[in-house]
Amino acid sequence: MNPRTIFYVSDGTGITAETFGNSILAQFPGPFRHVRRPFIDSEDKAWQVVREVNECAEREGVKPVVFLTLVNEAVRNILTTSTEQQCRAKVMDMFRAFVEPLEDEFGVKSNHRIGRFSDAAKSQEYNDRIEAINFSLAHDDGQSARNLEEADVILVGVSRSGKTPTSLYLAMQHGIKAANYPLIPEDFDRGHLPSALMPHKRKCFGLTIDPARLSQIRNERRPSSRYAALENCRAEVAAAEQMMRRSGIEWLSSTHKSIEEIATTILRDIRPDRLVY
Repeated sequence: MNPRTIFYVSDGTGITAETFGNSILAQFPGPFRHVRRPFIDSEDKAWQVVREVNECAEREGVKPVVFLTLVNEAVRNILTTSTEQQCRAKVMDMFRAFVEPLEDEFGVKSNHRIGRFSDAAKSQEYNDRIEAINFSLAHDDGQSARNLEEADVILVGVSRSGKTPTSLYLAMQHGIKAANYPLIPEDFDRGHLPSALMPHKRKCFGLTIDPARLSQIRNERRPSSRYAALENCRAEVAAAEQMMRRSGIEWLSSTHKSIEEIATTILRDIRPDRLVY
């Protein structure tokens, strides 16, 4: 089965259109071919997209699907007007689907701001996210124990259990200062958390993982090593879970959870205020 082509067309980065579109497409069997076309902020650019979409429809013999987040009406109309000369696609116009009904409900016109990141330099939220990203990078994989008192959360767990991507996601999406600290065999031999973490136990959140999955991930990095051996992975995971349980640290398994699910669980348990905007 050939993949159906999905276009995400936006006058900003296209992240919102793609995120929304992907959540809808997850309800349907694929495969899908994804094409993002950001910064479509003029009529000329819109016509370029129309030509690309129509060429795709001609080549594949089936209509592409287009998710739109365009606020300029003239630009948007080029892609949404149904004529044979214009965009031959199934167009999902998120502006008309959501913004215009809310204008009616609120009794005011939207500000038609292009993009989530407009006037970023003036946004405290944006600056907080940049600061959180810098913090998470500086405190990745236990490379620094300085200023851990500033952390919103400290992720702990064995190597390759998902700490780094989760901490960066928390920083980038939610402005959370997330450090991450690996639990290593020397910690298990000592029988207690690393000394740098002891004053900050209340901020710690643990990640664990199925040993077989951990072995698979580690083998991609260091094939046929003791580090990746299944028995070693079993021993490390068991020791880490025992240590977290003994230290009173909440933890979850990253084996079958997405980064988004892990991050939301952490926010719910550690910083529930960040779930309210």
